[in-house]
Amino acid sequence: MESTRKPTTLTAFEKDVISGLNDYPKHLSSRFIYDQNGDKLFQEIMAMPEYYLTECEYNILKNQSDLIAEKFNLKSGFDLIELGAGDGKKTKLLLSHLSEIDANFTYLPVDISQNALDELGTALERELPKVNFELLQGSYFDVLNQLSSYNKRQKIVLVLGSNIGNLMHSDAIDFLKKIQKNMSSEDLLFMGFDQKKHPQIVLDAYNDSKGITEAFNKNLLVRINRELDADFNLEAFFHWETYDPETGTAKSFLVSKADQDVRIANLDLDVHFKAWETIHTEISQKYDDDTVEWLASKASLNIDKIFESENGFYKNYTFKKI
Repeated sequence: MESTRKPTTLTAFEKDVISGLNDYPKHLSSRFIYDQNGDKLFQEIMAMPEYYLTECEYNILKNQSDLIAEKFNLKSGFDLIELGAGDGKKTKLLLSHLSEIDANFTYLPVDISQNALDELGTALERELPKVNFELLQGSYFDVLNQLSSYNKRQKIVLVLGSNIGNLMHSDAIDFLKKIQKNMSSEDLLFMGFDQKKHPQIVLDAYNDSKGITEAFNKNLLVRINRELDADFNLEAFFHWETYDPETGTAKSFLVSKADQDVRIANLDLDVHFKAWETIHTEISQKYDDDTVEWLASKASLNIDKIFESENGFYKNYTFKKI
């Protein structure tokens, strides 16, 4: 049964819940996993030995910051705008190097989670007091609309953690186009892309034995229960991961163990689940150079340089506007 509330009263989270759980197949946006608990769980995921992405990109920034910084206007100045900054653990390696060489820049971390930004701001003040920064809360797309106001000097748009992998290719192209639209010929996009590799390595990264990734995905249901007065039984769902090595697409699902009904009181919404019915919660796309080049070309961007992890599992690319 559809909600009887007026659409104008609905938050983005409520709209996503109504549309996603009334759709077939059912789906919920992964961006709503991130609240204080979701942020904490993701920090635990990034620390897992199976989750290779963090260590690979960390080592690129640790060992190649000097080469990366050569692409920046160190003297005349630049704005370093990071989309999806999180805790900034990896970015601090680059910030530390830029601080040591007295680069003229301002760091502008963007994140949907105010909690994550507040923690990052406190850490920056304590660990890197020389770095000038300004915290920007909001979604990528909201903040991208503000990028054009930063046009007095070079912009470096930083997207780490293969965050673009959370988007289908069509959405990824739109995302890149929005960045490109707000870039000048002098600006640079620095973006991480997780690479295709042995399928089992990918599956293990999103299906850990301790169940942290399962708890992370189930945080969507926890939020719906808490914020929208629902009665999801978390034990009645389990986490399932798939990976298609042909397309490079990893998908996360919550699977209903039995025929069941869920009541979401605040939305006046009743949702029926058949046994084994799924809720698609997340996509994690893997790439190769040809795919990255194709995506870039569709957004009128050129690959400028590639920084690769030692094992080849992960790459950071710099792009310039065509």
